[in-house]
Amino acid sequence: MTSLEMLLHRSAEHHQHLCPRQVLGVRMGLLGGALLQVPVPQEDKRLLVIVETDGCFTDGLAVATGCWVGRRTMRVIDFGKVAATFVDTRTGRALRIVPHPESRQRAQLYAPDAESRWEGYLLGYRRMPDEELFVARPVRLRFSLEKLISRDRYRVVCEACGEEVINEREVIIDGRLLCRGCAGDAYYAYSESEDGGKADPSLPAALFRAR
Repeated sequence: MTSLEMLLHRSAEHHQHLCPRQVLGVRMGLLGGALLQVPVPQEDKRLLVIVETDGCFTDGLAVATGCWVGRRTMRVIDFGKVAATFVDTRTGRALRIVPHPESRQRAQLYAPDAESRWEGYLLGYRRMPDEELFVARPVRLRFSLEKLISRDRYRVVCEACGEEVINEREVIIDGRLLCRGCAGDAYYAYSESEDGGKADPSLPAALFRAR
């Protein structure tokens, strides 16, 4: 198998099937590494990928680049876009890559043997040249790369909730060190009964701690 086919096979194994967006992810990952001259899939943490959606596309991208959320070499900032920014952490160079606006239409031209539109995307995305499939542009990050990567073993405690905060994600408000949740940026709200007891009786009492 070619390198592309091998990576598609790995992506399909990881995702339990192969779909067009996985193909986009694998090919975009290969292109990002090539344009930055960073070998992929990487075995170190030189390449950082900021991906703008989750799902199938992200799985293909991770397999091709060797960048994973669990290794802190992939960050998801969900804009709902099949797009990614590739950052060489050694040089600071960054490129954002997106599918060409006409990639869907062009894919069908490269797959005349496809039995459906879906299969046309699947085959076409595998066969199209990079310049017809993607658009790549240099970018600069609007945040500190060093702050994003942070430091090993860095941790502080939120002065409001007492929970640990890692990776320099705390904020300082009115001189108080707070987690983002206590600073007003929480994505959740606690569900508790009016008397301060458990709102959900399925939660073990030993695990429940009222705020």
